[in-house]
This record gives sequence, C-alpha cells and structure tokens, in this order.
Amino acid sequence: MKEKILNILLMVGLLIITAMALLPLLNIDGPWMRWLFAAGALMVLVVRVLERYDGDNLRIKRLYRINIISALLFCASAVMFWKKGETDWSTNWVAFLMAGAALLIYVSFAIDHEQRRIAQKGGDK
Repeated sequence: MKEKILNILLMVGLLIITAMALLPLLNIDGPWMRWLFAAGALMVLVVRVLERYDGDNLRIKRLYRINIISALLFCASAVMFWKKGETDWSTNWVAFLMAGAALLIYVSFAIDHEQRRIAQKGGDK
C-alpha cells in the first residue's frame, strides 16, 4: 500500500514539474506556477527519500541514491524557477531540470536492466 501511494505521488509530482516547465513555452506565466513547480519538486524529493531497496545488490542501492540526486536537481531547478528573471543565474533552471531528467531516465533503465540480470542469474546474491 505504501509503495502504491509513493508511486502515485511520484507520478503527480513529475507531471506537475513537466507541466510547469512547458507552460512558459506557451507564454503562460504567473506566480502560481512557481508554487506548483516547487510543490512538484518537493513531492518527488519526498518520494525518493522514502523509497527503499532492501536487497544486497550494491549497484541498485547506488542507483537509488542517484534517484535522490535527481530529485535534488529538480529542487535546485525549482529554486531557480522561483527567482526566474530576478538574477543572472536564474535562467539556468532549465539546465538543472534537464540534468535531473537525464539522471532519472538513466536510472530507470539501469534499475530495470540490473533487476532482469539478477532474475536471470537466479536471485539477489
């Protein structure tokens, strides 16, 4: 049950981040976007911190930690998105967002690949 709730929160958080990142492309801007982007990033961070891998595979444990780094990059992007237009470094929010997304995609495929490799070998040893 806990895993199901975490998965729903993760999907909602990532959808919020995606929507708030795409709205400026449509020339839609407002202070509410900053709040939603930050809320989505915090949701993703909370889910990633609460996720646990109880197996013995060190590679998968490391990949779960990279997931946390990805969520931290989303939070850094949210801070820069919040200050968008106010400072020189505030335009870099897209770079942090893309770095977090790239890590997220890599880790998703790497965890799946490693779990399939373990299943073929016959267990988590």
